[in-house]
Amino acid sequence: MSARVIVPASSANLGPGYDSFGLALGIHNECEGELAREWRIEVGGEGAGRLSTGADNAVLRAMARLFEAAGKPGLRAEVICHNGIPVGRGLGSSSAAVVGGLVLADALLGSRFDRQRLLELATSIEGHPDNAGAALCGGFVIAARDATGVRCTHIEPAGGLAAVVVVGESELPTGEARRTLPTAVPHHDAAANAAAAALLAHGITVGSAAAIAAGMRDSIHERYRAHLVPDMGQVSELLGSIGAGPAVLSGAGPSMLALVSAGSDELALERARRCAEVARTALGEVGRGRVLALPIDRRGARIL
Repeated sequence: MSARVIVPASSANLGPGYDSFGLALGIHNECEGELAREWRIEVGGEGAGRLSTGADNAVLRAMARLFEAAGKPGLRAEVICHNGIPVGRGLGSSSAAVVGGLVLADALLGSRFDRQRLLELATSIEGHPDNAGAALCGGFVIAARDATGVRCTHIEPAGGLAAVVVVGESELPTGEARRTLPTAVPHHDAAANAAAAALLAHGITVGSAAAIAAGMRDSIHERYRAHLVPDMGQVSELLGSIGAGPAVLSGAGPSMLALVSAGSDELALERARRCAEVARTALGEVGRGRVLALPIDRRGARIL
């Protein structure tokens, strides 16, 4: 028996939603596997030649965790992955690997675990449920983790939304980006972020371009990470000037993302493509020529 799964990229934070917002994007990793006597993995696409092909590969580690949770710790698998998600750029590549491994392992066992249990396992591996929740559920998620456990609220975005993503040319490890953050922020910054997060969540839910634009503002993490993404201001200014809207770091960066609204998903994606083409031309001279126009993935991780 073999199984094949597809997992979307995800953008966490989305400006004010630090460690709590996640949005699934229409670029994917695919993994196909079957039970075997020994662990084995092949990696193609993004990360090929750089990602581990040993038992410490994130996909295999996630599969081993699920087999253990299912009471079958001795199981092994052979897996072939084709990655479409850029690695280490703030687009949820590590969460996609973990979620892909969990869903693939679960499929090989006959789909024993529900999404909540898969989210708990993914969070225990990754540490935060925002990217994992978006990768699992698709659409827009609000995620939290506290002493009571892991929670993830899935919200289907209103129609008419797409993203323009300016991909960072070099990797930025999340741990390095986190080390730049202060241990406390001023009350007025926290209040500003709470208001912006509410506006953004409302805008995505009901399809209000004005609320989305007003909500894409961060006060508690981007300024502290700016030195790690030296052209952040330039990219943000460009995306705003060409009508893509306010831009924010995608996850911890260095990729940047703007949300584009229109009357339908198709029209929003066409508008995002036009913006991406203009941005691609303008940014090519400074090493940011990789610009993607992406739909919102509304389905999340799934068995093919």
